[in-house]
Amino acid sequence: MGKTIAEKILSSHAGQELKAGDFAVCSIDFCFGQDGTSGIIVDRFKALGIKEAYDRDKFAIVIDHSAPSPSMGVSAVHKKLREFSKEKGLLLYDIGCGVCHQVIPEMGHVLPGDLVLGADSHTCTYGALGALSTGVGSTDLAISLASGKNWFKVPESIKIVVRGKLPKGVYSKDIILRVIGDLGADGATYKSVEFYGPAIDRLSMDARFTISNMGVEMGAKFCVIPADKTTLNWIGGRNKNRKPNPQYADKDAVYSQVKEYDISDLAPQLAKPHTVDNNASVGELEGTHIDEAYLGTCTNGRLEDLEIAVSILKNKKVNRDVRFIVAPASRSIYLEAVKKGIISALIESGASIVTPGCGPCVGTHNGVPSVGEVVVSSANRNFKGRMGNPESFIYLASPATVVASALEGKIADPRKYL
Repeated sequence: MGKTIAEKILSSHAGQELKAGDFAVCSIDFCFGQDGTSGIIVDRFKALGIKEAYDRDKFAIVIDHSAPSPSMGVSAVHKKLREFSKEKGLLLYDIGCGVCHQVIPEMGHVLPGDLVLGADSHTCTYGALGALSTGVGSTDLAISLASGKNWFKVPESIKIVVRGKLPKGVYSKDIILRVIGDLGADGATYKSVEFYGPAIDRLSMDARFTISNMGVEMGAKFCVIPADKTTLNWIGGRNKNRKPNPQYADKDAVYSQVKEYDISDLAPQLAKPHTVDNNASVGELEGTHIDEAYLGTCTNGRLEDLEIAVSILKNKKVNRDVRFIVAPASRSIYLEAVKKGIISALIESGASIVTPGCGPCVGTHNGVPSVGEVVVSSANRNFKGRMGNPESFIYLASPATVVASALEGKIADPRKYL
């Protein structure tokens, strides 16, 4: 019987043949925490009585969720993380470096075929590189920091095939919102989801990261896009110490479910408050008043997303009643956007550019909405309180839909601007 990608990668990291349902202890290629979770990682690591990390090059702390610090309490946590990293000789990506899920792959820490753990739920993002990556709790992460290993139950896998050509004004964010709307928020709980099909093959790496990033929003443990030429070209020379070891599912691999989608006629999609699977097309919501538009996050804060934004703005001004907040996903993206004139174009349109990081998305600072206010966001979650106020309303959409809506002061169809 053939194996899925999850079965192959977990088998190779356990040193034994595994199938769905098996339990095993596996070696970890890389692990990390962010400032919202790493304080507990530090405490649990110390409680273990371990003096040194298993491998200093296989762990990092990324300060991104509250960066720069918005309060005295957060500053104390940041100081704790900086001191621990310095004491143990560990990698630290401090304020301004960007969102962990952009920085970690950007810096070459993840390769096809890797097994990666992160103390953040959207660690599934690296599945876009053909890796198995998943979020875990801080205690589990401390165990991996100390031992270089962790335990896994091998998940069953779901195969999703996406056919057709993306219509004008429709993007990978629209694909994944449609899939989540169909499968539901718990439709892939503790499953490994593999994405295939000509529509996926044509996606850029930036677009693929968007797909895998949102796998957890349908409950997936892993969300994998098999590595191909696009993947390997993007990896390039980012990691000079290791070579990619991509794994591919066998033709006779067993899947718990196979789903097929044709996106040839797909319209721009949104997720309505207050769940990600509360799916609707833009035509159903067009005209809904908004107070804030947010472009950024580990889902859609990459260079391609900023380029899409500028292609729609085209020297236009955002609506005077809308706060348009933009957070590049990393410093390198920010710098490239500056060089290309993207940042100046955004600012001239009325955008407020904030430090690369997670602030507005997780509601720690840089754009907390008020009571009753409505936000259209390129993020991955729209739960009550997600952006810092449980009495606000969040619609999730592609960068194109976010920007078109910012121009009009209401949810708008981006296709008219392209």
